Amino acid sequence: MNHVAKKTLRMLVTLLVVVAAGFGARWLWIRYNLDPWTRDGRLRADVVQVSPDINGLVTAVDVRDGQKVRIGDTLFIVDRPRYELALAQADAAIAADEAQLAQARRESKRNKGLNDLVTTEQSEETSAKVLTLEAQLQGAKVARDTAHLNLDRTVIRSTVNGIVTNLELQPGDYANVGRQVLAVVNTDSLYADGYFEETKLPNIQVGDKAIIHLMGVDTDLHGTVESIAAGIEDRERGASGNALANINPTFSWVRLAQRIPVRVRLDQAPLDVRLIAGRTATVSILVPKGRKREGQQGDRQS
Repeated sequence: MNHVAKKTLRMLVTLLVVVAAGFGARWLWIRYNLDPWTRDGRLRADVVQVSPDINGLVTAVDVRDGQKVRIGDTLFIVDRPRYELALAQADAAIAADEAQLAQARRESKRNKGLNDLVTTEQSEETSAKVLTLEAQLQGAKVARDTAHLNLDRTVIRSTVNGIVTNLELQPGDYANVGRQVLAVVNTDSLYADGYFEETKLPNIQVGDKAIIHLMGVDTDLHGTVESIAAGIEDRERGASGNALANINPTFSWVRLAQRIPVRVRLDQAPLDVRLIAGRTATVSILVPKGRKREGQQGDRQS
């Protein structure tokens, strides 16, 4: 091989290396700056914070930590005997009011039948007494309905299909109205949140298919983009005492892209995958063929 041929070969090899490096650099640029994927993802679910609607001693806990529950399953019971007595007392009050009302109605009927033998004032008093006792009876019935409702709510049931988590409640604990005593993770609401850089959002649309890869799991999950967050916290702006904007006066020359939550609804998940809310996930959006990819625009700074 003569000198010219060797020199030509070296030039061709160098050119191929440069071209390959150029293609590689372009691929890396597209992959890490334009392609809609992120390692910053989480598997999430709605969590029902279970708290009683009545006060009382916890007499029974019918679930254990990590147990699967269905809608309507009993979670725990609060002081049922006490509220059974309250209902019985309300029934007794109704019976007493009904007896008084019946007597008042008989007196009113008798006075009306006597005509001029009783004064107008006496007749009006008995009629007013009937009206008062009717209102009192109505109030007693409302109290009975309330007692019945409280008795029903001594049994706290699951409102979702899910898993009981972080259970520390024990029989003998005292439950207060509105104070959370356990949590149920709603397994029907599992979804993935991918936190995408704002420069990648132009290539993401609601309805796009997605692949979710959970850390430590070989099987990929599939889903569909359900929504893109409409707003995030502005950390450069703070509260002000005079209703004026309070803007951070510092400016960083390195401007990092904000991360926007994109919610992905999960399709049917494999049974052998543990879908635990909070697991780390890599979320990749599949851009449909034929859709033009949006390029990144450089930031303008003044």
